Amino acid sequence: MPPPAKPRTRGASRPAAGSAGGAASTNWLRSIRFSGFTVLMLVVLVLFVVVVAPGARIFIEQRQQIADLQNSLQSAQAQNATLNSQVARWGDPAYIRAEARERLYFVMPGETAFLVLNDTQAGSAASSAPVSTSIQSTQTNWMAALFASGMTAGLSTETAGQLGATGQLGSGTGAASTDPAATPTPTPTP
Repeated sequence: MPPPAKPRTRGASRPAAGSAGGAASTNWLRSIRFSGFTVLMLVVLVLFVVVVAPGARIFIEQRQQIADLQNSLQSAQAQNATLNSQVARWGDPAYIRAEARERLYFVMPGETAFLVLNDTQAGSAASSAPVSTSIQSTQTNWMAALFASGMTAGLSTETAGQLGATGQLGSGTGAASTDPAATPTPTPTP
């Protein structure tokens, strides 16, 4: 006959004070009861995450690509409309004439074309001068200035190099002076 079973007492099965926290968690874990429905729902939830999550990520990426493609389509359609309007303008003979005049400087027979060079310098000088509606006379005597310039150039005894060094000759490379006193004469050697 088997020996009689000892009754279990709660106080005897308690662990020491140092492992009281471990026993409490073990008791809590043992007290959880899983029904078949709970296990089934956990399996369905895990399958849902495993099966649907990659598909959802792909779906979100494809929606983003579709949005990007729609934006690029709208910009391409706007560019297409701009190019179509330019093609329509180039079909107009008046527009072609205007572009030929502007870009290639073409003129119609009988017309006279004027091309302004260095317009930026003339425009800045003209903008600083005061604008007047009355006719004004020139304040300088241009004939006297012309005569003085000719006399100064003709009666100068300096060479072209000397005039260029003093800044009286514009670039310093002018025609040689015809003044015999200005040209050096070679001296004979004994």
